[in-house]
Amino acid sequence: MDRAGVTAWVELYERAWRTAGTELLGELFAPEATYQTAPYEEPFRGLPAITAMWEAGRAGPDEVFTMRSEIVAVEDDIGVARVEVRYGDPVGQEYRDLWVMRYDEAGRCTRFEEWPFWPKGARGGWHEGPKPADT
Repeated sequence: MDRAGVTAWVELYERAWRTAGTELLGELFAPEATYQTAPYEEPFRGLPAITAMWEAGRAGPDEVFTMRSEIVAVEDDIGVARVEVRYGDPVGQEYRDLWVMRYDEAGRCTRFEEWPFWPKGARGGWHEGPKPADT
C-alpha cells in the first residue's frame, strides 16, 4: 500500500457513507476484516458484522456532514489517517479521529482501528463493540 492507495481508500470510505446501501463495503473491507470503533472496544468481526454496525451508525446516505482527512503515515500494508468529521448544518457533533488500517494485497482493509476524539463538553462516543464470547 502507498500514500495514493490509502488516500483513495479514505475517499471511497466517505463515498460509501454517503451512498445508500452497503454494497461498497465489499470494496473497502475484506470478508474477514475487523473494525474496532475505539481502542478498548471489542472489534466487529467479518463483513456482515461491519455492515450491520455501519447501517446502525449513520442517519442515512443523505446525512449532512463534512469530512477532511490527511494521511499521516504509510508503511508496508499499514496506513494511518487523521480524519475530521462534522455532522449537521449547523454542526451538532464533530470528531477528530485517528484511523489505523491494515490492507490486503487487493487494497481492502483487513483491520480498521479507530481512535475517536471530540471537543471538551461536546457529546461524542462510538458504537460499542460486540460482547466478547465467554471463554
